[in-house]
Amino acid sequence: MSRIRITGGVWRSRLIKIAPSEGLRPTPDRVRVTLFNWLGQDLSGLCCLDLFAGSGVLGFEAASRGAAMVTLVEQDQSAFLALRQNAQALGVAGNEPLELIRADAVKFAAAGTRRYDLIFLDPPYRQGWIERIAQLLPGIAKPGARLYVEAEHAVETLGEWRSVRQGRAGQVFYQLLEQA
Repeated sequence: MSRIRITGGVWRSRLIKIAPSEGLRPTPDRVRVTLFNWLGQDLSGLCCLDLFAGSGVLGFEAASRGAAMVTLVEQDQSAFLALRQNAQALGVAGNEPLELIRADAVKFAAAGTRRYDLIFLDPPYRQGWIERIAQLLPGIAKPGARLYVEAEHAVETLGEWRSVRQGRAGQVFYQLLEQA
């Protein structure tokens, strides 16, 4: 099992385990540093959703930087178990600010049980997940919510959201989107 480092906040430099799961590609350190520079280092009071959690590193970073609540949704069993182990290692298993949910991302979003200030979308590539989630975003996003999207192609718009910052690392395109 490989590991990745949390880059900022109260858990800075803590390592989290990554489950050996097909298609799982944690967001690299350099990209996460850029993202949290865009967002601001302090996410106090924000309710965040890591919809395709995978390694959970985006959600753990948000919680480390003060988010009031971070929901991590992951369908893959081995990845979900690693999320639970990492939460326990960080001392937050079953407690705020983390909520771990094993579910299909589309079904979770369609249920729309909570609305979020910041939504991380980093789904498996070449499977059309972003397109399937796009129509469900208004039901899970608070007014003024921001989206972080990582994909195999640039995402300039997603429903009512427009790209305000973007970058590329190798074959990965990443962008921050805000409501128009």
